[in-house]
Amino acid sequence: MDQKKIDRINALARKSKAEGLTEAERKEQALLREEFLANIRRNLRAQLDQIDMVAPDGSVENLGEKYGRAKAN
Repeated sequence: MDQKKIDRINALARKSKAEGLTEAERKEQALLREEFLANIRRNLRAQLDQIDMVAPDGSVENLGEKYGRAKAN
């Protein structure tokens, strides 16, 4: 997500607290928030997919392959 969209989210939040939003602005804010949250979820999933666990027997297992990617497909 680019900085312009984040700035717009913040501007709408400030305006909401100060004077309220129009219906169009509420819809825009909801769409921007959903995009922002989807981006966060995608980034977190990518990080979690890179985690390797070492079992007591010394074997290495990638948790993204074991859990994350199997559920996504």
